Amino acid sequence: MKVSTKRLPDSQVLLEVEADEQQMERSLDKAFRRLSQRVEVPGFRKGKAPAGMLERHIGRARVVREALDILIPEAYNQAIEEQDVDAIDQPSIELVNDEPLAFKATVPVRPTVELGEYQSVRVKREPFSIDEGEVDKALEELQHRYAVHEPVERPVQMGDIVRADVRGVIDGKEVYKEDDAELRLREGATILLPGIAEGMIGAEKGVAKEIPVTIPEGERPLSGKSGTFTVTVKEVKEEQLPALNDDFAREVGEGFASLDTLRDRLRNDIQERVQAQAEEGYRDKAVGALVEAAKSIEFPPVMVEREIDRLIQDQARHLGLELEQYLANSRRTREQLHEELSNVATERVRRSLALTRLAEQEEIKAEDQEVDAEVERLAGSSGEQAHQLRTLFGSPDGRAALARSLVTRKTMDRLAEIASRDGATIPEKKSRKKTAKVAAK
Repeated sequence: MKVSTKRLPDSQVLLEVEADEQQMERSLDKAFRRLSQRVEVPGFRKGKAPAGMLERHIGRARVVREALDILIPEAYNQAIEEQDVDAIDQPSIELVNDEPLAFKATVPVRPTVELGEYQSVRVKREPFSIDEGEVDKALEELQHRYAVHEPVERPVQMGDIVRADVRGVIDGKEVYKEDDAELRLREGATILLPGIAEGMIGAEKGVAKEIPVTIPEGERPLSGKSGTFTVTVKEVKEEQLPALNDDFAREVGEGFASLDTLRDRLRNDIQERVQAQAEEGYRDKAVGALVEAAKSIEFPPVMVEREIDRLIQDQARHLGLELEQYLANSRRTREQLHEELSNVATERVRRSLALTRLAEQEEIKAEDQEVDAEVERLAGSSGEQAHQLRTLFGSPDGRAALARSLVTRKTMDRLAEIASRDGATIPEKKSRKKTAKVAAK
């Protein structure tokens, strides 16, 4: 067998393979034996017809196709072993000649990543702060959570909670129907579609009210189309907010000593959330800078295809749909989704490969005791599911998944440390005293 190799761009290798006559003859013999067990030749029992009779009955082309189905995988496997080609997925085969067999195989191989001077990657941390207005908004949300809702006999006003039958017709077709829907009218909040909340103002109990609507641009498949939503109010409740004072603070969650104490807790919560978001954004920029600074990140197209499939499956799972149902609901073909997600998937692959290479160069690993500690941390916060979780992550696959997660986390920590050098230190998490949780009523 003759084999030649050629390195292609994007981490691919081209194999050109020519099988010798002996290989072809052996494959033809196997093909005859296989076909004789499946094909009935008049005058012969299955498996008993001579090769010549079988060939005349079904034609030489079918025998050759069967032989190639046998020989191509064998020749390909032999070729990648002889040439030491580290294939990571199935090849793309192009048949050049059938007798004697000659074919080309485009083989995806392991990606190559050169990070270059990654130690010089720097990303500036942007300052952040919280506005006292955010604390006021959080207090207002708590007021709504602890509000009393009293039935009233009057037309609908902004701020009410309304129970109603709702029917939506767009472009002559019913697109929405719900009986006894509970609608909370908040200033600036959208209910179902823009304009519906405002259109309900003044609606009277038992009287159907039509509200003209237009589907916003970008909301497939009805983008830009118009229609009406008909709302029939059944009940109107007025929201009575509690006064913001120390008595209110003592009622919230497990109780706070005063309104000032509650405000401090909310401020700390917001501060921690904003800081966590800022840190997440910083690390995202650091990964982008690492990718940008890399000398080369080369990978086969199949890795992008895999990532696109993963993204589509994740989107379907997030909506609680089977893949085919998700595709039907999106009104797009799999090919259209692949095209739309190509850029996102490519960037995700580049970032993942850069981080993996950084972990290798920094020799970042997850030790067994670290995995053990992570299992216990997760189990400790899972309540009644602790035993089930320990069993899950006690398996080899579970421990391997946890180890990968730990390596990624440690790699991100290391990258943030590198990127924030020259005085821009990583902020430590603020410790705070244990206080009562702010919980829903």
